[in-house]
Amino acid sequence: MANQVCHFEIGCRDVAKAEAFYSQVFDWRYETRPPNQRMIRTGGDIGGHFNSLGHEPHHYVTFYVTVSDVAEALGKAQAAGGKKLVGPVAIGVGNSEFGWFADPEGNVIGVYSEKKK
Repeated sequence: MANQVCHFEIGCRDVAKAEAFYSQVFDWRYETRPPNQRMIRTGGDIGGHFNSLGHEPHHYVTFYVTVSDVAEALGKAQAAGGKKLVGPVAIGVGNSEFGWFADPEGNVIGVYSEKKK
């Protein structure tokens, strides 16, 4: 089975301003998840969140693809001519992780894996 897009992230300096914009344009709704992350609800299967890193890059859009193993997916990206940028990075209490790679054109793609308990 092909790996599916599972999440997206929109980088910004001002989360409240970004929320207002996307609410007006797409009628998206939001919810807060601990520790203080604003999740985007599009009304479909794929959700996302706004991210204010506090450093460059301030403006970016990244989508994430579900994989069984983040390290393996990053290795495959490198073998195919991409560049590993981040990860694997554990999220929360270690039940999931993510990574970023750049494709040969420089586009940043995220990979995500949720470990089964």
